[in-house]
Amino acid sequence: MIVNLDTRRLKTLDDIRAFLGGSTQFDLSITDRAAAYRWIEDTLRQLRYATLGKVDKGTVRAYLEKVTGLSRAQVTRLIGQFLQSGKVRDRRGPPAKPFLRQYTPADVKLLAATDVLHEQPAGPAVRKICERAFEIFGDTDYERLARISSSHVYNLRKSNGYRRQRQVVEKTRPTTVKIGERRKPRPDGKPGFLRIDSVHQGDFDGIKGLYHVNAVDEVTQWQGIFSIPKISEHFLLPNLEALILSFPFTILGFHSDNGSEYVNHKVAALLSKLNIEFTKSRSRQTNDNALAESKNGSVVRKQFGYAHIPAAYADRVNQFAVEVLSPYLNFHRPCFFPETITDAKGRERKRYPYQSLMTPYDKLRSLPNAQTFLKPGISFEQMDAIAFAQSDNTAARRLQRARAALLQSINPSRKSGS
Repeated sequence: MIVNLDTRRLKTLDDIRAFLGGSTQFDLSITDRAAAYRWIEDTLRQLRYATLGKVDKGTVRAYLEKVTGLSRAQVTRLIGQFLQSGKVRDRRGPPAKPFLRQYTPADVKLLAATDVLHEQPAGPAVRKICERAFEIFGDTDYERLARISSSHVYNLRKSNGYRRQRQVVEKTRPTTVKIGERRKPRPDGKPGFLRIDSVHQGDFDGIKGLYHVNAVDEVTQWQGIFSIPKISEHFLLPNLEALILSFPFTILGFHSDNGSEYVNHKVAALLSKLNIEFTKSRSRQTNDNALAESKNGSVVRKQFGYAHIPAAYADRVNQFAVEVLSPYLNFHRPCFFPETITDAKGRERKRYPYQSLMTPYDKLRSLPNAQTFLKPGISFEQMDAIAFAQSDNTAARRLQRARAALLQSINPSRKSGS
């Protein structure tokens, strides 16, 4: 379809010049190519194009181009046709007929069956097999395939019909990693089952940021954090062992997501040496490591933010995390502990009553037979001295001052009060 104009009022060259100059307005209409060719023929005949001078012919040519939207080359070709025959016609013939199909779907199916029988040899070998099947063994089904070229064998192998015959659908075979057991931990009310996760402090202009490793006990929410410049066994393993040994109770379980920083033979060997059960998150079970991930947001990100901290400052940040942040979290920061209620339909729902709000240390002391969970050489009297040496507010002020000094040393432009 092309855009045309109602040009019945354009009778003379002066009318056409006025139209090209934009001083005359006409109504637009839409028509097909055949109608446009007829209009061009009528216009050239009406204006007696063959008798016009060079300048006037140029005006008519511009007029035809503007009205029909055809290119200059197309209009020139149509004018030449008119001057030669007195007519303007679409000389394009019907679409060329496609090549006749030489090999039928039955031939393609037969080729696929032959490939299966002979375990898909090279193209020339298949050609020879088809040729022998027809000419020597008299199998008429191979009459057309007996004349196939070696290259066309590969063409047919790429066809959809061939692929439907040869297609074998296999489910993706999961790679079995025999490190850790894929299940949710079952602490049964006993402390010592850790949930662990990593938090990256971002990269900036090609400078790598440090990593925080956050471990939380499922029952008491006792928390340990350390910071390292890289997630590699050189930095991770010694700090991870020190973290596990820093908990006042015996660690019985270690649960992580499926990241390779934890699911590897080095970490598995460390846990085996410490006689700790190693479990990892199940697929499509987003809550398996939810406790550690929630602490990433409510504790780690709240303390260190999302801004880039270069890996070069890992030692300073780690000292703050181990000596100031972790004691505050465990002895002075209250946490909610859920109560599970089963409704009439058997669904489990979590409730967080105010009475269950307490610090991880208070939660540890409230457990039945709590003394039995402590490591040898550790007593509640020793930990009471730490817990009550300063008030919660004093501990929080100490934390704020230490964090401000840390961030000031990392970024001197930061205001001390921020």
